[in-house]
Amino acid sequence: MIWVEVLSALVIWLSAWSLIRRDEWWFRGADFPRLQILALGMPALILMLFWPEPWDTWREILLVGLIAALAFQLKMVLPYTVLWKKQVKKVRGHQLNPERQISVIVSNVLTPNHQYHLLLAEIEKYQPDLVLTLESDLRWEQALSALGDDYPYRVAVPLNNLYGMHLFSRLPLHGTQVKFILSDEIPSIHTAVTLRSGETVQLYCLHPKPPSPTEAKDSTLRDAELLIVGDQIKDLDESCIVMGDLNDVAWSRTTRLFQRISGLLDPRVGRYFVNTFHADYPVLRWSLDHVFHSTDFALVRMKRLAHVGSDHFPVYVSLQTGRVFAQIQQELEQSDADEREAQEAIQEGIEKAEKEEKIVTDDIAQDYKDSTKAP
Repeated sequence: MIWVEVLSALVIWLSAWSLIRRDEWWFRGADFPRLQILALGMPALILMLFWPEPWDTWREILLVGLIAALAFQLKMVLPYTVLWKKQVKKVRGHQLNPERQISVIVSNVLTPNHQYHLLLAEIEKYQPDLVLTLESDLRWEQALSALGDDYPYRVAVPLNNLYGMHLFSRLPLHGTQVKFILSDEIPSIHTAVTLRSGETVQLYCLHPKPPSPTEAKDSTLRDAELLIVGDQIKDLDESCIVMGDLNDVAWSRTTRLFQRISGLLDPRVGRYFVNTFHADYPVLRWSLDHVFHSTDFALVRMKRLAHVGSDHFPVYVSLQTGRVFAQIQQELEQSDADEREAQEAIQEGIEKAEKEEKIVTDDIAQDYKDSTKAP
């Protein structure tokens, strides 16, 4: 029985630990393994209920605490299952209109990974309109040149610091900028995409630094970057997609706050997790790669793709825009408290960036005007 008690206490402690509002990585790390905590806690609950020993006060306290912890963890992850109401509608057969669709593959390729052919095979198979690669350096840029004339519009930001990114598009890009929002080490791509119908979509490609002992000591800059983009989006009256490896799980406090601030929707809600990391360890996986979009998009298809040699699986998402979808899909409600929390997090991030002398001004940010255009 002692190991059941230890396991129960661990689940209770991890659940309570994740409620502490601190930015240090050893606090924020508890946001990630909620599924794993549930996997530990459920057997502990069953064993505790049916263990053939007399009940005492300690066992009763542990039981109450364990039930509360599991209820909290379920509250966080159940929205990403079929048991929850879908946040994004599915496009029905009679509504399908390829002219108004956009499909994307988002893939953190892992810089040391040289199995380029695996990702190229997935691109060939799914034929997306856009391909976003993260952690891609000059070697990856050269390998992905095999995409040839199929993707004439390209934005290349090859870096050797694990934060390079490349955007390949079949569709015209315009107003393209590469911005270094809070750090001269961390780029993001901001561009507009023209659909085959002639409609324009604002696109934001992000890859902030994660809180971890080997990366950032806290999540301050990551959270601020995401919320800065969300704060910009809320004032747009345009179609919008945010995608990338956000180094945060879908159910975290920051990601959910970003959704409320930006008004963007998550097609995973009411469906499934699409856990993309870690590709090599099935029992240690969570959702780090994301595609959020405005209310005028509905889902055509979403799929986690095959292993491409990286520690991330690629994810494929196909969306279709239409006024009818904006009429039936609602943004998450934003409160005054949400606005205050977001502005405080943004200000804290700016101050930290200035203190570390990492902040980049508009003069330093580089514009990539349709890096490679079709003639």
